[in-house]
Amino acid sequence: MNDATLSVGTLVAEPGTKVRGYVHADLGTLTADIPLTLVHGTRPGPRVVITAGVHGGEFTPVDAAVRLADALEPAEVHGQVVICPVANPPAVYQGRLNVSPVDGVNLNRVFPGDPAGGPTERLAAWLFANLVDGADVYIDLHCGGIDQVLRDFVGYRLTGDPDLDKATAELAGSFGIEDVILGLTPEGGNSHAAAARRGVSAVLVEVGQLGQRDEATALRRVDGLLTSLRHLGVLDQDGSVPAPIREWVWSAGVTAEATGLWYPEFSFDADVIGEVAEGDLLGRIVDPTDGTEHTVHAPADGRIFYGMHGLTVAPGTELAALAVPWDPDTAARADTFRAPGLGAGSDEADPRP
Repeated sequence: MNDATLSVGTLVAEPGTKVRGYVHADLGTLTADIPLTLVHGTRPGPRVVITAGVHGGEFTPVDAAVRLADALEPAEVHGQVVICPVANPPAVYQGRLNVSPVDGVNLNRVFPGDPAGGPTERLAAWLFANLVDGADVYIDLHCGGIDQVLRDFVGYRLTGDPDLDKATAELAGSFGIEDVILGLTPEGGNSHAAAARRGVSAVLVEVGQLGQRDEATALRRVDGLLTSLRHLGVLDQDGSVPAPIREWVWSAGVTAEATGLWYPEFSFDADVIGEVAEGDLLGRIVDPTDGTEHTVHAPADGRIFYGMHGLTVAPGTELAALAVPWDPDTAARADTFRAPGLGAGSDEADPRP
């Protein structure tokens, strides 16, 4: 893409410039100020859109997006890079949760949104209309939230378009993250799924846990993004070779069936979260008044990729998500479970919130 100008709302970046500012998004009952950095290179190339802050309580992605915006110089860029470090201001600044305090809706369940819907649906529609729909590549940054332990991984959806799927698979392998989790359909309200349905090469990148905001994790994220931009040709190649990856598909999601205090039996250390077999004990939910225990067992084999770290849970709270190695002969069955507790219209192929 080599447009003469790069513009989002009132922000305009001419070739060879970097522009920062806020764009107002009308959400019906309120207006959200969306922070953006537009980097318009001096040479032709793809348009890459990077978002963070889709959820509250996920601090490292926001930090990394800001650091990347600081680092990119238009003279070094082929094409255009649009960086949105806080895509969901109400959740990031007020709620610090997966759901928005405005309407209780999870933004990453309603993409591509509805311009006539509620505030969060309107926000999703605004982000797609103003950012994603003009992109060649879309990268949505997440991490384990303030109550989640998580293994680093990249996720993307298969669309059935061989060229698009090949490009996205190569993109997913370019971040230096060993584990890549495939969704076998592009259905659902996740950002990257909705973008894939629009023909955009799109990935979800999860790095960090417990809402970490330490500098080392943020810099690791920036390094991965720079490597990905080199892969895409947005930045000059440096001769590095992509690291080997392991491919997985989701096998099960586990949600609480009782109210109480959650005592997991698996480790909170993401480096040693291991394999479980169907029927293995994952943890106990204990009633705080009389000590009654509700045991939680693995509904399938798999590796735990994220789990609940918080103490208090209610019915429907996500406790863990499991994935198994990708095998084209058996994965179709494994990848179509209904993650308990996500409700009607949820993403069956991807339990990640």
